[in-house]
Amino acid sequence: MLNPAINRYKSVQVKTSSPGDLLMLLFDGCFRFLNESIVAMERGDRAKAGERLDRAHAILGELTSTLRHEIWPELCENLEGVYLFAMGHLVKANLEQDASMVRDVVTILEPVRDGFREAVRQVKTGEAKMPSGAKR
Repeated sequence: MLNPAINRYKSVQVKTSSPGDLLMLLFDGCFRFLNESIVAMERGDRAKAGERLDRAHAILGELTSTLRHEIWPELCENLEGVYLFAMGHLVKANLEQDASMVRDVVTILEPVRDGFREAVRQVKTGEAKMPSGAKR
């Protein structure tokens, strides 16, 4: 009974969020799935670990596909490298059922998420200097 209400709330949240808020929702989801995969691996639940890693991998794929190289080419190239490395590492972690490899991905992605969180905050407060061609 509660699940449909939660799904409706999440749908409204996504539809009414700013691009920066959507980015943070993606990162929040990715980290949730990474942490859930670690727990599943530690419990020996290979199926659940794989499913959670697949979801995290899909989010990283989405983050990669939405990079706008024409606005900030160097930043996008660096982020793409981080995301692709993380995606490859998750595939290997799943094959080997190695939770430490997933923890490595969390460690690598945390500063990226934190940097975006600060950038989103700066955009909201008007502190950010946007590159030409970027939209708030």
